Amino acid sequence: MAAQELDELVEQAAPPEIDSKYRLIILAAKRSKQLQRGARPRIEIDATKHKFTRIALEEVIQGRVQFHTTHDEDGKPTVES
Repeated sequence: MAAQELDELVEQAAPPEIDSKYRLIILAAKRSKQLQRGARPRIEIDATKHKFTRIALEEVIQGRVQFHTTHDEDGKPTVES
């Protein structure tokens, strides 16, 4: 996926907390790991035709993945899903 496409996805993303393509990718990666470990998709999609990373990305964009941000000791935000 090209950087331009990621920027467009960030603009389309439903949750306002997704303020950068990096946050989008981190959330999708964490959700993809959950799917690989047996979690069921939260959207209607044929899991046999799509990879876990694509399913996770679509879930995040549609606002189906709940998360919150916390701040570490340095004051930098971190994502927890």
